[in-house]
Amino acid sequence: MTELKRAGTHDDGDICVNFSSNPHIDDIIHARNSRRQILGGMAAVAGLFGLSACDSDGGEPQSNVTVSAGAAATTTTGKNVSLMGTATNATSVQWVQVSGPTVTLTNPNTNNASFIAPAVATSTPLVFAFTSPGNNNQLAIASTTVTVNPATLDFTAVPKLLNDVVTVPAGYTVSVLYALGDPIASGVPAFGNQGNDTNFAQRAGDHHDGMYFFGLSAAGTRDDSANGRGILCVNHENVTEQYLHAGGTLTVVGGARTSQVEVDREIECHGVGIIEVSRSTAGAWSYNQASTFNRRITPNTPMVFNGPVRGSAQLRTLFSPTGVAGRGTVNNCANGYSPWGTYLTCEENWAGYFNRATGDNAARPAKVGQAFTRYGVAGGPVAGLNWGTLVVSDPAETKYRKWNASAIAGQPADGTGDFRNEPNQYGWIVEIDPYDPASTPRKRTALGRMAHEGAWPANFVAGRPPVYYMGDDSRGEYFYKFVSATPWDAADALRTDRLAVGDKYLDNGTLYVARFDATGQGVWIPLVFGTGVLTAANTLYSFENQADVLINARLAGDAVGATKMDRPEWCSVNPANGEVYLTLTNGNATSRPLAGTDAANPRHYNDPRTNGTNQIGNPNGHIIRLRETGDNPIALTFQWDIYLFGAGSDLNANINLSGLDATNDFASPDGLWFGRPTNPSGQINPLLWIQTDDGSFTDQTNNQMLLALPGRVGDGAARTITNTDVGGATRQQATFVGKTPGLTLKRFLVGPRNAEITGIDSTPDGRTVFVNIQHPGEGGPTATPSSNWPTSQSGAGNNARPRSATIVITKNDGGVVGL
Repeated sequence: MTELKRAGTHDDGDICVNFSSNPHIDDIIHARNSRRQILGGMAAVAGLFGLSACDSDGGEPQSNVTVSAGAAATTTTGKNVSLMGTATNATSVQWVQVSGPTVTLTNPNTNNASFIAPAVATSTPLVFAFTSPGNNNQLAIASTTVTVNPATLDFTAVPKLLNDVVTVPAGYTVSVLYALGDPIASGVPAFGNQGNDTNFAQRAGDHHDGMYFFGLSAAGTRDDSANGRGILCVNHENVTEQYLHAGGTLTVVGGARTSQVEVDREIECHGVGIIEVSRSTAGAWSYNQASTFNRRITPNTPMVFNGPVRGSAQLRTLFSPTGVAGRGTVNNCANGYSPWGTYLTCEENWAGYFNRATGDNAARPAKVGQAFTRYGVAGGPVAGLNWGTLVVSDPAETKYRKWNASAIAGQPADGTGDFRNEPNQYGWIVEIDPYDPASTPRKRTALGRMAHEGAWPANFVAGRPPVYYMGDDSRGEYFYKFVSATPWDAADALRTDRLAVGDKYLDNGTLYVARFDATGQGVWIPLVFGTGVLTAANTLYSFENQADVLINARLAGDAVGATKMDRPEWCSVNPANGEVYLTLTNGNATSRPLAGTDAANPRHYNDPRTNGTNQIGNPNGHIIRLRETGDNPIALTFQWDIYLFGAGSDLNANINLSGLDATNDFASPDGLWFGRPTNPSGQINPLLWIQTDDGSFTDQTNNQMLLALPGRVGDGAARTITNTDVGGATRQQATFVGKTPGLTLKRFLVGPRNAEITGIDSTPDGRTVFVNIQHPGEGGPTATPSSNWPTSQSGAGNNARPRSATIVITKNDGGVVGL
């Protein structure tokens, strides 16, 4: 925090005392040639007090009040700045901004006002006047100047750590807000955390992931500017069964699940949590267990399908013979949002939840088996939770049977008698209205079906169609964008029929897939039935209609020659310039062999672990970015480069291409998020938050979160690197590398043991940041967990079972987090 305090004294008899080194207010008046001009600019002060400014030329009676505005100061973007005025014989005071970018003053009618330093591109002065009315109808005025410099990462980087707490820089505080099992409805008992709890449909789910904060007014209505109260939507991706169940293992007999209690617990722990949160006057955040906004959306929650796939024959099931309805969402990883106030949750690795009988492909048309295989809906035994193997006594029950995607003998071939088509009901973007607990979520099929990893919007501009960017999280998969068919009308942001607004913008449009060319340019290829090779005559896969293209977006990407990427995961759009960043988490020797690199996925190397084992391929991942032609997200071409390469700082320059050091080396980038444009962290040169989901670097540090001030596409240079395989063979690969980050990249957070850092958002003012800690202690034994977090955050772990949780990070001086 920057404080501006009185410096020195002044006793020459001038009533309008100026204790700073800045020009006297009267000098400013004379310099502008007209005292009336500056008083006009301070009309609020004059109007408040009904007074004129005092004069020091002796021509007017003098006031009995003296004021000081304190010394000049220098600060940087995002800092909490205190104005420290003093006044003698004053009955009231007021701070007024005279010049510079407009800021909001807190407590302007006290001696000590404050404000958040605005985002600036260059050193920028802000002038403030401190005023007080005195006798003789005179106004005592003093001025001070605060010079604001551009944003910096003004914290000491957190070192690499292997401890069992969340560690952030000095000057910041961490608290736990919402953890696995927390009750979110009245009357639900506190979480016991011994594996015996039930009713997770009214408790926090597991594996907290992507999330978004929606503001609430004091009256409980939508308020996008609210900072102290809101609705937090949190994805619950998966479960850690060794800590969720009493015995730490799944009850399985003859390969089948037999405990309905266990299966219910696991199913209900998936999906989305919607909770009301608020900040107390003391600054502490908590959630409201009894809020009417609280809601769990699970794999059992009724859904409807919208868009081109609605009613498709490929969606028909025993539950929905017409293919227009479904139940639930699962494996919800990354997320998105809409400006009309809805939450977008993304179904990622949904394929592994389905069972199919051995030889099931023989009971189907060949192309159906081909499509299932392409998505990983395997035939035969699967390694997973196997909910579809649970048999219960109620013959009408289908919430477990739906996970068995086998074609049942004797049932209609159209799928209306079983759940052979149920996998086609997953892999979508799901839109949820967090303000209406009675609303039915809608699956937006125009955005395609894949292992969705995020749906992040481009900046919304009136008259331009909305655009969403999406990764498909698997090695060798693609990067997509959806361009709505409807130009954006800003008035729709305020409508209360929010899901109907989603119908308008998300049900019709064009899905594109990216091709990254070796020239540093790229092309968006439309996935439109009847265009190019996407026809029934395609020899790879015979596409029947647009619904078939969208259901099988991966096969469509294969057919049009899109670029296979190293696990395209989260994406985020720079709110200041519209450039798009995409994490490519990692690749292995199979997906990225020495001869299989390309310009956009240029590395093949060995990163040996400290235990002597080898990690071959691209185990540390990278972050690619693109700039749409004309800075227009609906463009069909773009320029790209690689912003950052994950690497240990001990690796050679052909691997550590970004020149990382011990303060910022990392591996396996996953979560990605720019600061909100409603505060300085998202303006001019926005902060980029980078989260890791790492297995390759965890012998040196737990997973982490870094902060960056990135440049722009093209700020580096072309480079040819030498890749080397484990046998010593080499191959050259040309690529495009962004500038070395240096001090514009620092490690901000290190998490507890065996946890992934994933999911992030902030309040609109950027002074509170929410982060998710997923699966601490993953892989550890039930009796002696490898992590005891979050219990360990406040002291000894006491051998407590670990829990995924949402944390709150605030800056102790009240400034914008990260700046």
